[in-house]
Amino acid sequence: MSSTLIRCSNCNTPLAAHFLNKPDFTNCPRCRAPVRTVVYPSLFRHPDTASSGEKLLIETESSCYFHPKKKAVVPCGLCGRFLCSLCDIEFNDQHICSSCIESGKKKRKIRNLENNRVLYDSIALYLAVIPMIFIWPTILTAPATIYYSFRHWKSPSGIIPRSKIRFIFALMMAGLQVGAWSLLLSHSLL
Repeated sequence: MSSTLIRCSNCNTPLAAHFLNKPDFTNCPRCRAPVRTVVYPSLFRHPDTASSGEKLLIETESSCYFHPKKKAVVPCGLCGRFLCSLCDIEFNDQHICSSCIESGKKKRKIRNLENNRVLYDSIALYLAVIPMIFIWPTILTAPATIYYSFRHWKSPSGIIPRSKIRFIFALMMAGLQVGAWSLLLSHSLL
């Protein structure tokens, strides 16, 4: 089996399958350049054909709301429209149509459907750093940063998991600011 997808980077010669996924370098059959290629086995698999939904055989069967020539397999759990196997979306242990998913996303009526999150760690860091431009607002924002960081320490981070490093930097900056204001105020009172 040879692959026209994988070629030698030196001479552009197609490499046979026995050149792929070797632990060591092998020489290209044409230019003798050392070649090492690692590919996933799925590169050579043919994709399965997707289900196109069952066609409606007799007129007394229920049809899909979105595809009138396809047989309905389940009703939508929110609006009751009949759905074919193409339109059926299983979500939160119920079957929902794409229209209900979209309207639920806009109206925020479907629980567990998230497409964004508040980045509390970035807000805490901004709250600690940005007021330092003018210095005097830090007397208010430093304690607010400490409160905010501890308040949202266990809140979900972004949809893509993030570390707590921004909270840590925000707490360190706010701690330094509180310490500086404490020293400044104690010296001015003496």
